[in-house]
Amino acid sequence: MTVESSEVSPLSLDYQSEAGRQPPPNPRGADAAIEMAQVGKRYWKLEDRPTLVRSLLPFNRPVRSELWALRDADLRIEKGEVVGVIGRNGAGKTTLLRLLAGVTRPTEGRIVVNGRVAPLLSLGIGFQREMSGRENVFLNGMLLGLTQQELRQRFDDIVAFAELGDFIDVPVKFYSSGMYVRLGFAIAVHTEPRVLLVDEVLSVGDSAFQVKCLQRLDEIRRTGATVLMVSHQIAAIHYLCPRSIVIRKGRVEFDGPTDDAVALHHEMLSVDADADASGEGGAPSDSHDPQFIGGASIVGRTLLRDGREVRTVKPNDRLKYRIRIRFERPVEDPGFQFRLVGPDGRWIYARHTPLGLKHRSIRAGEEVEVELEFSARLGHGTHLLQCVVITPDARGTFATDVEGLHFFVEPLVDRWGSVELDGDISVDGIPVASLPQADRPDSPASEVTATTV
Repeated sequence: MTVESSEVSPLSLDYQSEAGRQPPPNPRGADAAIEMAQVGKRYWKLEDRPTLVRSLLPFNRPVRSELWALRDADLRIEKGEVVGVIGRNGAGKTTLLRLLAGVTRPTEGRIVVNGRVAPLLSLGIGFQREMSGRENVFLNGMLLGLTQQELRQRFDDIVAFAELGDFIDVPVKFYSSGMYVRLGFAIAVHTEPRVLLVDEVLSVGDSAFQVKCLQRLDEIRRTGATVLMVSHQIAAIHYLCPRSIVIRKGRVEFDGPTDDAVALHHEMLSVDADADASGEGGAPSDSHDPQFIGGASIVGRTLLRDGREVRTVKPNDRLKYRIRIRFERPVEDPGFQFRLVGPDGRWIYARHTPLGLKHRSIRAGEEVEVELEFSARLGHGTHLLQCVVITPDARGTFATDVEGLHFFVEPLVDRWGSVELDGDISVDGIPVASLPQADRPDSPASEVTATTV
């Protein structure tokens, strides 16, 4: 294993796998900001909890099994690219960033990182709780490669960005989580990194600070730095990253345009939810409800725009949500209720058929297709469509589609909120939309090709 770290020499970590497989060297490695070849990270999971007596017995080894947090990861990111990483909790996203930052060592594979790395992996990571914010600025800044002179020159900018004011001389053990992340983020983005690793820091802090973070990351992007960002805020990924990586169960499932990555991510959310529901003890969550009757199941879900299946839409798109329901028992005139759940988990809309509607008799084993057509007057974020099959009087439930279908509404510039009102602003009677607009610079990665594993 060799480790080299400087402004001119890359951080190179080479590991021999247990199977004796050595990744072949890539002659273009020095041209890329980040390169990973067949990288894996393994942990050991104890199958039984050893007791004190058993631990004292000779030759008594605990029963354990392999747990791969990341496996066979191949990745190449050019200098100046901004790449998003998305996936479910526990998919391996944070493990990927920790490996790139050198916090942990891979079990197998080869990692090459060129340039100064600024990792922002956790709230206040590396902070000394008994030291003041001022002292931690100098401590963390030097750990990230800055000199004391450089830190003195940038100190006022760091404090101003973190919005700490007089609290900068207070021990950080008294800081709130928001103050922690503001200071940590401010230090990281003022080190002029060539590689910036960001892990979920945008989930903490008020909306104003989140906007400031996005703007700062955009400024770093324009300088040609490489940014690798993990976030569950798909809108932020859309805004900053033309290219995204989807990780599922420790493996890179997709590497390509962000729109396609988000669509695949939402599709896998639905697939994984279906698998969880059909596992052991997979009875419907409302099966213990006295109003639950059963006898029906959702066998198909499709979201359509202009006749084509989609998972990523734009505000005001006209959509059709089509489901197929299989009835296991004869039913007379069932009703249907559709629900829309917003990004924060709250119901924001519901629509149901009229009570007592007479339309048809359904035989056992028959399938019925039901469709909801609607306009997506929604703000950006991931939304969930659900359907409930009810009795004609709405007092009983034949089936509840808890898993539903996830879809993503793309963000619009200068607009926030849970709904899209298509509002226009005028100044002195002149519509703002008709005034000259500042062009947003093209992304360094103007052409992105998709790779699906």
